[in-house]
Amino acid sequence: MAASALSGSLLSSSSSSSSSSSSSLAPRRSVVSPPASVQFRPRFGAASKTAGRRFAARCSLGAAQDPKDDTPIELKYAAFPTVMDINQIRDILPHRFPFLLVDRVIEHNPGVSAVAIKNVTINDNFFPGHFPERPIMPGVLMVEAMAQVGGLVMLQPEVGGSRENFFFAGIDKVRFRKPVIAGDTLVMRMTLVKLQKRFGIAKMEGKAYVGGEVVCEGEFLMATGAGSE
Repeated sequence: MAASALSGSLLSSSSSSSSSSSSSLAPRRSVVSPPASVQFRPRFGAASKTAGRRFAARCSLGAAQDPKDDTPIELKYAAFPTVMDINQIRDILPHRFPFLLVDRVIEHNPGVSAVAIKNVTINDNFFPGHFPERPIMPGVLMVEAMAQVGGLVMLQPEVGGSRENFFFAGIDKVRFRKPVIAGDTLVMRMTLVKLQKRFGIAKMEGKAYVGGEVVCEGEFLMATGAGSE
């Protein structure tokens, strides 16, 4: 009886000592939380689905704080401002239908720059021939429209341009970046770079945009006919 009790006590003590030694020998792992800027991609499998749900839930917290915008799309975007309407444009430019290619001026600095728009519609008279199956605004008419915006800059008392003697004299470095199609709004900016009043020559830079992307750009020469020497 005493021998069995002694052996039992020895076994229990040895097992307890081995468990304590094994626990003391096991490496300790410290848990370090990653910084907030670090993002982890979930792995494939069931665990990835759980991680993905947690990640989506965390990301949606910020979005949930913003109220949902239920404004109809037709009320979200403001119209272009009107600095000059079509009647005021007709008072400055000599062009008439079907060659008046400026509908509205939205910014105007006389003798410096102007920004105007051309609403490109399927009813424009050039679309039946360019092209019947794919209506694209001809590049030469884009350049002409930009030159007319240049005329709105130059035909001002500050510059001394004459409506009777104003001509499109030349173009250089013209590039067409994207096609302009029916339904687009062509936004054109023309800026005066250099003016030689003695010879009546003006150099301008122009860019045309659709949806904020450049579709045409180039350098323009205008003959103002204002030379007096």
